Amino acid sequence: LHRTDLPGTPDIVLPGRRTVIFVHGCFWHQHADCKNAARPSSNCEYWDKKLNRNVVRDVENIRQLRKSGWKALVVWECGINNRNLEKLANWLTKELG
Repeated sequence: LHRTDLPGTPDIVLPGRRTVIFVHGCFWHQHADCKNAARPSSNCEYWDKKLNRNVVRDVENIRQLRKSGWKALVVWECGINNRNLEKLANWLTKELG
């Protein structure tokens, strides 16, 4: 968990499969088309800068991991609830082979 020697400090690391899993909060990582990713209506300049930087950093971290031979998966906060657990488990099983 949380290997600091890998870009982005992945939440889960499966070294034998060379796979990392990030568990991203929809707001902080700006999950596209997600109601949980709505930006605040006040102090917009601050939030736009901060959240845009997070998105760019995430893309760069995943790019670096893939370039180094790692498979990088992202699990979104909105996908982790009782209604979606079976769907999430099936997706992870498929992705992890």
